[in-house]
Amino acid sequence: MHIRDTLDGYGLISRLFHWFMAVAIVAMFALGLWMVGLDYYSPYYNSAPDIHRSVGMVLLFALVVRLIWRMVNSKPSDAELSPLERKASFAVHWGFYLLLFALLISGYLISTADGAPVSVFGWFDVPAITKLPGLETPAGNIHRILAYAVIVLAAIHAIAALKHHIIDRSEILTRMWSGPKSSSRTLEKGNQQ
Repeated sequence: MHIRDTLDGYGLISRLFHWFMAVAIVAMFALGLWMVGLDYYSPYYNSAPDIHRSVGMVLLFALVVRLIWRMVNSKPSDAELSPLERKASFAVHWGFYLLLFALLISGYLISTADGAPVSVFGWFDVPAITKLPGLETPAGNIHRILAYAVIVLAAIHAIAALKHHIIDRSEILTRMWSGPKSSSRTLEKGNQQ
């Protein structure tokens, strides 16, 4: 089992980051949609936003670590893609990073607009960097738009992966699901994108 990526596929670390974040982002979107409809008398009125904030902070940390991992770890070959598909893949992947950072930062700003820290599952607090009462409304509007944009981009990404797997019969989805074959060639630092 490969920990690092190879020319033929993604290593265990990249795959764990990918699937953890994919499931968490979809779950956070569903939780966000559900919790905005809760009324004051719901037993989940306070706990649902607390869970949403806590998972959001964990995702922000995971996104930073994932970006660092991607920058220091080589990328599998994309030689089977056409030049247009390579450009689209690059745009989608880096678009995810930008949208997710903006989404998570806007969520943080909603939660800390009153100057209070964000409690992460009661384990530790993430302090507020500023106190700007009223910021929660514009940050909330941006957060909602970005959440829909991330889900749309995720759907496009999933459809493209399925298209490559089913129609093109390529190994793109397989290498993110099960990783490189045991005989894969290890990437050299010079082969990074």
